[in-house]
Amino acid sequence: MAQNIYDDKGFFAEYSCLPRSVEGLAGAPEWPALRAMLPNLRGKSVVDLGCGFGWFCRWARENGAANVLGIDVSEKMLERAIEETRDPAIVYVRSDLEHLELRPASFDLAYSSLAFHYIEDLRRLMSQVHRTLVDGGRLVFSVEHPIYTAPSETKFVTNSSGRATWPLDGYLDEGPRSTDWLAKGVIKQHRTIATYVNTLLDAGFAILYIEEWGPTPEHIAAHPDWANDHHRPPFLLISAQR
Repeated sequence: MAQNIYDDKGFFAEYSCLPRSVEGLAGAPEWPALRAMLPNLRGKSVVDLGCGFGWFCRWARENGAANVLGIDVSEKMLERAIEETRDPAIVYVRSDLEHLELRPASFDLAYSSLAFHYIEDLRRLMSQVHRTLVDGGRLVFSVEHPIYTAPSETKFVTNSSGRATWPLDGYLDEGPRSTDWLAKGVIKQHRTIATYVNTLLDAGFAILYIEEWGPTPEHIAAHPDWANDHHRPPFLLISAQR
């Protein structure tokens, strides 16, 4: 079973205070880029893998999806999602994505935001996602950028140009990494960009678009605290088609 840190009382309390937890999709800086990758949802069946508080599930329905299935391993996250949802066309299910089983050819879109970097057996999950999509169906997802999942230390160093950088530790050595994010000992799976791409290709997907998201100068002008992320992109966004 994947580590279920979100049901830890202290972690959940801290996570609930993040902008993306309070403001929803509008509080996620990468959301506009993810939204641009999405197909027209009118009349479509959608599954949200790692749905959290259900923000995307509700957005999908508001934008024409016929039905939405939200899946998450966290009981606390799903309790909040159910409390905030008043729509019989949205169904929430508690399940571990490591052992996901869905009916073949059931969905037009599989979506996931910042969940796949917790999954150990990504190859199995991508095969299941490919199986559950209809022909021509889309997979759109984001993960923490591998630059973030392979840090060697938290302090800054300065390179020859005088720019603050973050050295990496064994970038090519894939596997679990322990990090202190909102709580100590959060386990995330480090893998390279090539592994994400090749896993999708091996599962039978065609890659449509890849973005290493970082703030633009306009973003930084509005949010000066985002400046460092212009030099180290925090998110990897991928769109693929069955």
